[in-house]
Amino acid sequence: MSNAKATIHRMQTGIPGLDEVLGGGLPEFSFNVIAGPPGCGKTTLAHQMMFALATPERPALYFTVLGESPLKMLRYQQQFEFFDNEKVNRSIHYINLADDMLTGDLGRVLARIIAEVEAFAPSLVFVDSFRSVILAGQGHDDGNGFISLQQFVQQLGILMTSWQATTFLIGEYFSDSEPSPVFTVADGLISLQQSAQRNSMVRKLEITKMRGQPSLPGLHTFRIDDSGVQVFAPPKVTATTAYSPALPITARLSMGVPGLDEMMCGGLPRGFSLLVAGPSGSGKSILAGEFLVEGARLGETGVIAAFEQRPTQSRGRRIAELIESGRIGVVDTRASTLSVDEVATLLIAEIARLKATRVVIDSLSGFELALAPTFREDFRESLSRMVSALATTGVTVLMTSELEDRYTELRFSPYGTAFLTDAIIVQRYIEMEGRLRRMMAVVKIRASNHSTELRLFHIDDDGIKIGQPLAGYEGLLSGSPTHSQSSAQYSKGLGDG
Repeated sequence: MSNAKATIHRMQTGIPGLDEVLGGGLPEFSFNVIAGPPGCGKTTLAHQMMFALATPERPALYFTVLGESPLKMLRYQQQFEFFDNEKVNRSIHYINLADDMLTGDLGRVLARIIAEVEAFAPSLVFVDSFRSVILAGQGHDDGNGFISLQQFVQQLGILMTSWQATTFLIGEYFSDSEPSPVFTVADGLISLQQSAQRNSMVRKLEITKMRGQPSLPGLHTFRIDDSGVQVFAPPKVTATTAYSPALPITARLSMGVPGLDEMMCGGLPRGFSLLVAGPSGSGKSILAGEFLVEGARLGETGVIAAFEQRPTQSRGRRIAELIESGRIGVVDTRASTLSVDEVATLLIAEIARLKATRVVIDSLSGFELALAPTFREDFRESLSRMVSALATTGVTVLMTSELEDRYTELRFSPYGTAFLTDAIIVQRYIEMEGRLRRMMAVVKIRASNHSTELRLFHIDDDGIKIGQPLAGYEGLLSGSPTHSQSSAQYSKGLGDG
């Protein structure tokens, strides 16, 4: 007996993100079920795969049962970008089984499928909706020669495998507890679900079963738009190219703010993640914009995901020109059903497209509010996964965090995310001579020296300007200054700030 292993060819589905979730693609000659409630995207998913896979050498048969007629189905599927009218009746053929199904005789239905398969010799077979087959077969196993549903499914599975056809049964299954021989016979089970949450619709996909390969466990969000279905798998974390404690820091990036690089002992180490925390109006977004503009000045490209204001609205003419020229890419964050995995997927794709080296996420509080409610529950864990995945690309990441300035305590983020980042800059307000002034400090740069000085800074039309150290006021990070401190002492540290 030969010890050689059988080789299973995996086909690329043509659906972004799905091959990764499947574990490398769809096994050829497999017998699959696409299940889910009405309206969740089963037919669209099946059509997108069919149009991606079907060729004259690998034709497809699409059987419709008691659901939509082929004409009605085509009318709606034509609205998607993946639809190719030239493939219809050449590489793709539609067969209506409605008349055969009305008899309730599954043997007749099976015979019709066999006849069409023998006539067209397809490599891909779709039956939609298979739940209609189940309902039609119920109550007819009465000894009058009708085959049972279990016999129908088993014979169909055996025949399709012998014909070397990859088969898909599309059906409306509402719970895993529904007794059905389909789930036993199937090699793969792709389960779709959807839920309305406030004014948003959240769609998720799960590979419940996939024989012979390690699919990604859990629920994965997906979106349906004009291009079709896109699945958002958790970002892959590979061997990191970012800083390792065992390696020396060999390169630093300029922040684009005069004086700040000096406070950071030469700038932010390349590949690090930086959290800029501060209250509203303290200058976080402006600092993030300066970081990207400085990168462009040095010949680098960047990417920004802005969750509060559009980048061109909040960062002025320089950012707008860089976005227009393609030096800075923008991730669209306007959708109402975002997940962290979706944003991570979009960021990594834009990084790859531009070969970007700098990334800005502004801000984490806006990010959380942009998520559908169900994704906010595990925001911290998902964010940790995303930051780790971004680190594997080698980019340097700057994130901002909205912070309520309570003066009596020091926090860097309401999400407990400070530990995720390699460096922290905090911005605070302080009261001086009846006026609010801005103060900045470098709190942390992992495995690196940095200034511990507190610096006043101000913002003008040219950006952020950092002043002299606030000598003698190290306590400002943990509380507001006392009224007994003299204005002369404050002025001593003010400098050009």
